[in-house]
This record gives sequence, structure tokens and C-alpha cells, in this order.
Amino acid sequence: MIDSLINILRQYPALAIFLTIGAGFFLGKLKIGNFSLGSVTSVLLVGVLVGQFGIPVSGPVKMFFFLLFLFSIGYSVGPDFFKSLRGQGAKQALFAVIMSGMCFGTVLLVAYLFSYSKGETVGLFSGSQTCSTLMGVGSEALSRLGLPTETLTKEMNIIPVCYAVTYIFGTLGTVVILGNFGPKLLGGLDYVKQRTSELEKELNDHGKSDDPAYVNALTPESYRAYDVSNDYFSTPRTVKQAEQYFHEHGVDASIDRLKHKGNVMVPRHDDTITCGDAIVVAGRREMIIEAGDLIGKETFDTTLLSYSLERIGIVVAKKSFIGKTINTLRKKRYLHGIVIRDAVRDGHVIDITRETKFEKGDRLTIIGRPAQIAIAAPFIGHIDRPSFVSDLMFVGLAIFIGGLFGAMSFWIGSIPVSLGTSGGALVSGLVFGWLRSHRPTFGNIPPGALWIMNNLGLNVFIAVVGIEAAPSFIGGLKTVGPLLFLAGAVATTIPLLLGLWIGNKVFRFNPAITLGCCAGTRTCTASLGAVQDSLGSTIPAIGYTVTYAVSNLLLVVWGLAAVMLI
Repeated sequence: MIDSLINILRQYPALAIFLTIGAGFFLGKLKIGNFSLGSVTSVLLVGVLVGQFGIPVSGPVKMFFFLLFLFSIGYSVGPDFFKSLRGQGAKQALFAVIMSGMCFGTVLLVAYLFSYSKGETVGLFSGSQTCSTLMGVGSEALSRLGLPTETLTKEMNIIPVCYAVTYIFGTLGTVVILGNFGPKLLGGLDYVKQRTSELEKELNDHGKSDDPAYVNALTPESYRAYDVSNDYFSTPRTVKQAEQYFHEHGVDASIDRLKHKGNVMVPRHDDTITCGDAIVVAGRREMIIEAGDLIGKETFDTTLLSYSLERIGIVVAKKSFIGKTINTLRKKRYLHGIVIRDAVRDGHVIDITRETKFEKGDRLTIIGRPAQIAIAAPFIGHIDRPSFVSDLMFVGLAIFIGGLFGAMSFWIGSIPVSLGTSGGALVSGLVFGWLRSHRPTFGNIPPGALWIMNNLGLNVFIAVVGIEAAPSFIGGLKTVGPLLFLAGAVATTIPLLLGLWIGNKVFRFNPAITLGCCAGTRTCTASLGAVQDSLGSTIPAIGYTVTYAVSNLLLVVWGLAAVMLI
């Protein structure tokens, strides 16, 4: 039975990936007290176990899902990332310089204490710091040292073996330290979640939860029906006259529906209203609260109130709308029946009063009948219409452009420098996510689709890493012995613990940013996923991006220095 299952998995490796992800997520949900491994760690462990059966996972599947994950991370944090650069970008880059230096110093010390050769040191460095680029650059540096052919061959052959042995803990250890123990070392998981929530509110103060199970009790827009009985209407009044009467008495409301002699209609500005009619007034709740005193008794008329409304986001861009107060804008016919539900400027909700002025780039949520929305939108700016459809043309071309840019190398002396396709996809996500926030006419990715790209992308990548690394890990242990595994664990752990302390005590980053910076400096994407999973937030990615880019360059430089010094 077991042999048959193994043969099926070998014949259909895609099933092995799904088994790894499913079992990994199941294991990640189990708790012992308050401790749980989390999905990322569990998927990696299950992948290593499944990989013992010799499953041949080939092709670009690993890189495809990895690029999908990195792009989704960049896309989701792009607007907040560029805002954060104004204050902490330089500090994060400096942190990356210091921490990558500590990685170099720790590896050099371990290599010296254990008397490792140049090839063993390159493998140790690249595996313990999860920087596979170091293997290629280190091998090239070794080939230029003029070593005897036999010695050079021996050193070259030992590099991938040492990499395989140290890479497992380099990834798994970083995931566990940052995802499970990192929050505890920074004040406790509850404290870190609270600080993360505060930073989310500071960067993106929308006052609402992303969880679809939660709704805000405060609904700014209000549509209320009244039986018309006020003496003012004993003489028939036009809709325009009635709305002017409301405005003079401090009620900012539009008449949205009219019931006259049993007939329900959408009123024109010259239609008349008289006692015995019923009307629906629309406006912001706080601005129509006195409407009943001016009209009559409120009624629950389902026929009158049952009609469709449209709610859309829109980015202010038109000169005719910019700089005008709501009092002034209300006189514009195109805004008749339109309720401005909320407004966000630079990530912060702004108060809406009659004197509020809107600026270019403000993001409004407006509500009204579809016909009214169609009239008003062109006078305000660019529509960001809610949709369940993802712009896959945008996703495909954006990742291609980013990956192509990342694949290009330039040389600093004899050192090739590039972001790599993964770094390019991350940068592409940041840029295109930022562009989407400013020009929401393209590139829509609904939250559910973004969640799939993020979680499935990362965990398929991790599953394949575990399955592929498992056989070489066991073989490598037999070749170099378990002591190298221990040396790699030391080289992984010490810089991480020092980095957590420095980020918290010296740089005084928000704990979520500290965890993201440590993951980025270690160029360990899996640990970023674990941290986000632990905190339930994408905020750590803001600290990941700058440090990831800086460390990708510096770790290569430090690796070359290690070859020269050992």
C-alpha cells in the first residue's frame, strides 16, 4: 500500500505538492497550549518528510509561485511602503548594512573555529544565510585564485553539499525564530499585534476591519422615508425649492424618491411635492438628522425604500472639484443625490463637514443611484469600481517586466550585481501597487485573489524547497557530518538574535518592522510569510523590502571577502 502511494507520488509530483500543502496547513493549525508551528514552518517540515521518497519535482513551478508571492506582497504594501520611505527608509538600509556585517562576522568566526576550507565556508555562508547567489559568486571567486586543479575541484564539489546541509536550518530556523519566538522576544505576541495594529491605523486609517465577518456600526450614509405633512408643503413646492428650504434650515439632503398618488418615481428638480406625498431624503447621517422636523413623520415604506444603489471608490483628479467646499459642490447639479460616504487623504480618513475641501489624490467613497453615479463620476476623477475580476494582463506583464529588470546585471569591478528575478518581481509589485492606488483604472486584484497569490504562492514554493532539499540534506550529512549542521545553526541564529535586539533597542523600530527587517536582511522570504501569518498583517513587508534589496548586494560582497580571508 505504502509502495503504491510512493509510486503514484513519483509519477504525479503535483499530488505530492498538494499533499505537502494540505498536511502542512493541518499541522500548522494544531496548538500545544499557546504554541503552534504555523503554516509556513509546517509545510516546510512536511516537504522535507515527503521529499525522503525521492519525488522528482522539476520545471519552473517553484519559481512561478515564488514570483507570484513576491509580487503580491509588493502590490499589497506598495502605497504604504513609499510613504514609509520618507521616514525610515534610510534607517532600514543602515540596519541591513549592520546586520549583514554581523552575518559575515559570525560565519567567519565559525569557519575559523572549525577550520573550514574556502569551499566549505562558501557553502556554509550561502546556506546559513539562505543566499543561493553566494554559491555562484563564491565558486567564480574560487576559480580565479589559481588553486591546483585537484584542490579546486574538491572545493567546488563541497560547496553545494555544505549549502544543502546548512540551508534547511537557515530557512527553518529563521522561520521559527522570527515567526514563533521573535514576537515573544519583542514583548510578547499580544503586545506586538497591538503595535502592528497601531501602525496599520497610522498608515492606513480607514477605521474598518479587513475581516468580512465584521461591519462598522457607524454607517455615514442615510436614506430615510417621510410622510409629507409640514405646513411648508401645504402649498405645492418643487424639489428644487424643498431642497433649498432644507439647506436654509441646516439639513443637507437630496430628495431621492417621490411617492405621489401611489406612484413611485425618481423626481426631477421641477416636480412638485405637497402634503400627503411621501419622499426619500438622502445624505450623510449627521447632516439630515433634523429632516423630520421639516417634512413630517418618518415612515417605513418598503415600496419607496426598495431600490438599488451603487457604491464606488473614486480618486479626485478634476480641477473643477479640487479645492471646493462641500457647501459649494452641493450646488452642482451633477452631485444631486450623491452621498460622499468617506474620504481618505494620504492613508488617513478626513472629517467631512460642509466646509471640507478636497485635494487631488483624495480617495472618496460615493453612493447613489447608478444613473447619478454615471453623471457625477466624470466631474470628480477616476473610478475605482469594486470587482471580483483580477486584471491578469496587468499581473502577467508586471511580473514579467519586474523579473526582466531584475535579471539584468551590472558590474562593480569584478562583482556582478543584480536584484534577481525575485527581487525584480518584488519591486514591480511595489511600483505597480503604488500606481494602482493613484490611478485605479487598471490593475485590480480583489482581496481574495491577493490572499490566494500570497499564501498559495509562498507555500507552494516552500513545499517544493522542502521536497527538493530533503535527499541532498541527508546525503550531505553523511558526507560532512552533523557538526556542519550545528555550525550552520549557530551562523543563522546569532545574527538573528542580535538583529532583533538592535532593531528594537537601537533603531527603535515598530516590532512588526523589526521582524520584517530581520527577514529581509536574511533574504529569507519564508520567514516573512511566517511573521505575517503570526501577526495577521502584511505590515512586516514594509521592513522587508529595503533590507532585502540592500542585503542581496552586501551578502555577495561579504561572501567574496570570506573567500579571500579564509
